[in-house]
Amino acid sequence: MTALQVYGPFADAGFDDIVRSFFRPVRESRESAAPIKVDVIEKPDAFVVRAEVPGVAKDEIQVTIEGNQVTIAAEVKRDTEQKEGERVLRSERYYGSMYRSFVLPVEIDEDASQAKYEGGVLELTLTKRPANVGRKLAIQ
Repeated sequence: MTALQVYGPFADAGFDDIVRSFFRPVRESRESAAPIKVDVIEKPDAFVVRAEVPGVAKDEIQVTIEGNQVTIAAEVKRDTEQKEGERVLRSERYYGSMYRSFVLPVEIDEDASQAKYEGGVLELTLTKRPANVGRKLAIQ
């Protein structure tokens, strides 16, 4: 004999998700950090990377190069100021981090590479490391 199962449409865990999502904002706030957008251009001897990192101090940006992997990370601190004589109804702050990592087709020479930050755009000139030429071993 088969057992009968009672169908409960609200018994699923999905119902809780629907109720919780009702209280989340539909759109993200403009104050929240957007992912870092990058343009990568290949030249014969280097890659030029332009990354949009608006509203971040130069000291808060970190670029890490490990072989052919490049990582750009930034600490974002956005705060609204209260002016004297105003009544504050809502005050929001955002503290977080932005992160972007990508792999290039060849290894990068960290010592010859350069970085420049101006107007919210980080420009990296990543010099390609010369390919190692194999050598022949003498057989004795």
